[in-house]
Amino acid sequence: MAEMSLREPWLGWAIEIQSIAQNGLAYCTNAYDIERYERLRDIAAEMLSEKTGVPKERVKLLFCGEKGYQTPKIDTRAAIFSEGRILLVRENDGRWSLPGGWCDVLESVASNTVKEVREEAGITCEPLRIIAVQDRNRHNKPPYAYGVCKIFVLCRALGGAFEENCETTAAEYFAPEELPPLAEEKCTAAQITMCFAANSQPDMPTLFD
Repeated sequence: MAEMSLREPWLGWAIEIQSIAQNGLAYCTNAYDIERYERLRDIAAEMLSEKTGVPKERVKLLFCGEKGYQTPKIDTRAAIFSEGRILLVRENDGRWSLPGGWCDVLESVASNTVKEVREEAGITCEPLRIIAVQDRNRHNKPPYAYGVCKIFVLCRALGGAFEENCETTAAEYFAPEELPPLAEEKCTAAQITMCFAANSQPDMPTLFD
C-alpha cells in the first residue's frame, strides 16, 4: 500500500469530501440528497483506493462506515513508570507501544485508560494527570484518513502482573535509551520522550495541538 502524506492535496480533498457526505447524511431527509451524499462517499473511497491500492470496499469499511456528525476518534495511552523506566506492551506483530486504545462508549478518558492498562498489561493503575492531547496525524505515521485525538495520561501502577491475552504478548519496563522497535502508528520515540519529561517534571504543563 502506498504511504500517504498529509502534504498530498488529494488526501485532504478525500477527507473533506467524506466529512461533508457523512455530515449531510446525518441531517438530510430528501431522498435525492441522500443519494448525492452517498455518491460523494463513494468518490472519496475511490480516491483513496486508487492512490493506496486498498480495495474500495475495504476503504469504505474503514473510512465510510460511521454515521452521525463526523468528529475525531479518541485514543488514550498510559505512561506508567517504575525506577526510571516506562511500561510498554508488545503487540502481536512483535512491536511495542504504550498500553492504550480507542475510548469505548460509556468510558471516560480516565476509566478507558485504566481499562486498557488492565487488559493489555494486567496492571491496575491510577490516572494522575494529562500529559498531552495530540492530533495524531501531526505526530504519527502513516496518516489516517480520519481524525484522531491522542491523549497521553500519566498513571501510577497499583499492582497486578501481565497475563496472556489476545492483544499483547508481553509487558516490560524500558529505559529511554533502550526502547524496542515501536508500533509508531500508536506511539513514537518522541512521544515516549515526552512522557519521560512529564514524569520528571511535575509542573510541566499539558501539551496540546
